[in-house]
Amino acid sequence: MNKRILFVDDEPNILQGLKRMLHDMHKDWDMTFVESGEEALAIMEHKTFDAVISDMRMPGMDGAQLLRTVMERYPDTVRLILSGYADQDVVMSSIGPSHQYLSKPCNTDTLKSVLADAFAIHNLLGNASLRELITGISNLPSLPHIYNEIMQLIQLPDTSIGDIASVVKRDPGMSMKLLKLVNSAYFGMSRSISSPDEAIMYLGLDTLKALTLSVGVFTQFNQSLLDQFKLDAVWDHSLAVGSSARRIAKAEHACKEVCEAAFMAGLLHDVGKLILAANLPAEYARVYQLMTREQMDLLTAEQEVFATTHAEVGAYLLGLWGIPDAVVMAVGYHHRPGGCLSDDGFTPLTALYVANAILNESGREAAGLPGSVGGIDTGYLESHGVAGRLSDWRALCSPSEEDAA
Repeated sequence: MNKRILFVDDEPNILQGLKRMLHDMHKDWDMTFVESGEEALAIMEHKTFDAVISDMRMPGMDGAQLLRTVMERYPDTVRLILSGYADQDVVMSSIGPSHQYLSKPCNTDTLKSVLADAFAIHNLLGNASLRELITGISNLPSLPHIYNEIMQLIQLPDTSIGDIASVVKRDPGMSMKLLKLVNSAYFGMSRSISSPDEAIMYLGLDTLKALTLSVGVFTQFNQSLLDQFKLDAVWDHSLAVGSSARRIAKAEHACKEVCEAAFMAGLLHDVGKLILAANLPAEYARVYQLMTREQMDLLTAEQEVFATTHAEVGAYLLGLWGIPDAVVMAVGYHHRPGGCLSDDGFTPLTALYVANAILNESGREAAGLPGSVGGIDTGYLESHGVAGRLSDWRALCSPSEEDAA
């Protein structure tokens, strides 16, 4: 079935240009073109679309407002901004409600590639079993408010480290967690750091954002709901995987964005377990029973109980939050990377998959955490031309290795 794409732009000439540019895509896409956000929402009441691609600055309802409404009413729809405005304020205001921000002019190949990746994510998140499961969950974690405040501060041109530290210090638990982390072996400090300001300066904003988001998610979990679920063990494992994934990415000379996405994906790769254990504790206790009594691995047991796994559930939540697609894809496929059709070259998914598999395989997964899943898929590594790097990567997956921010 052809994908249905809705284009929104208040300039008729732009829409005509898009029609001409995309004429050859008629065999693959059913395209509709409208001139306002209000018109887009009106037509979406009667017709389902796989993607909405909107201009940013429009009279009345702008692109960010439109896509935020689409996100609330039609969360399965892929949401893209296509705009000629590239200033930081415009880009940042669209980050939450949009999956991608594309600059005009955008050629057909780029648009096709971006949509292919976005549809791959939503195919992962949109399976019927997952939809049914998520519909029955009433308590999804909320996006941590401190993370939101930090993101807003970063958008301001005159924000200082002190301004950001003042937000973090309002939450004593967050401050203590960050100081504990920056002084841990994962960051290889030669001396003790005692102030949030200094910790933030050392960690850098990208690492701070990742840690703040993950700490905020973990603090929302009620440990009393499921005795077998050891929250500290999940956190320690997640931090170890995130740190190892970033070291692996750095060793492969990946760009900063890939390294930081690998770190964030590692910190958040097991968030689906929190969602399932918090909302369906009796069912998740059944997962433990199947693993211990039937000797099932984790994914098989989760599939048996939920008809999906923690990887897909976690990716669903991160997708709802508008977390970068590279992180969502890595989390969603971190146990079966070969299923990600758009995974090309060295990506955060590769780094996360290897780090998680090595740590599970080596027995560093803490007691009480659900067991490891299979071995390392060398066929996947060979298809990416990196199988020969495995022994070096094993050496990197240790918290004693220096992990400079």
